[in-house]
Amino acid sequence: MFAAYFDCPGGPENLYMKEVMKPDPGEGEVLVKVSASALNRADLLQRRGKYPPPKGASDILGLEAAGSVAGLGPGCSGRWKIGDGVMALLPGGGQAQFVTVPEGLLMPIPKDMTFIQAAAIPEAWLTAFQLLHFVGKVQEGERVLIHAGASGVGMAAIQLVRLAKAIPIVTAGTQEKLEATANAGAAAGFNYKNEDFSEKVLEFTQGSGVDIILDCVGASHWEKNLNCLSTDGRWIIYGLLSGGEVHGDLLARLLSKRASIHTSLLRSRAKEASTGYKQCERLVRAFTEEALPHFSRGAPPRLQPLVDSVYPLHAIAEAHRAMEENKNIGKIVIEIPV
Repeated sequence: MFAAYFDCPGGPENLYMKEVMKPDPGEGEVLVKVSASALNRADLLQRRGKYPPPKGASDILGLEAAGSVAGLGPGCSGRWKIGDGVMALLPGGGQAQFVTVPEGLLMPIPKDMTFIQAAAIPEAWLTAFQLLHFVGKVQEGERVLIHAGASGVGMAAIQLVRLAKAIPIVTAGTQEKLEATANAGAAAGFNYKNEDFSEKVLEFTQGSGVDIILDCVGASHWEKNLNCLSTDGRWIIYGLLSGGEVHGDLLARLLSKRASIHTSLLRSRAKEASTGYKQCERLVRAFTEEALPHFSRGAPPRLQPLVDSVYPLHAIAEAHRAMEENKNIGKIVIEIPV
């Protein structure tokens, strides 16, 4: 089969389409014929040699995939059959013609949805769902500040906050991105490049601040995050785009608000033995039951994945360059050749 590959860490020019061995499904695994995958910042980091796959995971790029069931390993329970349309979050291996997935981590593709659209769901939407419900315990009426609001996770989080009857507030770096987040349901949005988002958030919330912050930025935002975090607020860090080194009295200021910091990395769970896998399976089951029905027509409020652009697998280097330019609104999807 063909797969996205690189022989040594470096720039996008190191990527190419390589012929590799097709995987065989093991005990309780399903073989999926991949029609589309999607690009994530973790793929860029892995290509640079800064984010190796978890132990036991494929070293092929791709943290999500959508396609059809092509084979069943021994011990499968019978919940899936050959030809079923499925999508999955993966620890790796999604940007290839075939991938194996534990049957408990597969989700059905919603009706009336293409493989391209479905490929934009697993990583972003499961991440946002986990951060909001499993980590943040979001409650009706709470205010949630979402950094990188026009990213895949950001656009998913806006809609899931609305589904939870809470209030999404976002930051983004361009007016175009802020307009896209407003169209997705953001109650307010602020350009972090030319205004102090913490002051604007406090103004919008009439001085009370936000109850939850979803933060993939890290160091550069820490002071402003604490400025606009409410008493007993939850600051959830799931990425460090600006680095992780903080200079200042973070702990004293955190303590003064009785606030808490939570961290989360979804990728490492999928291949962890027992506890990690069970937690991932529980997340997939909860998302399938509580959120997935809202992607189908006639199930208000409607949830919609946002696809920014589509690249064929042989143009994987161009897709990486596009994400590095940070201009995408929503997901960059990789179409896999038949």
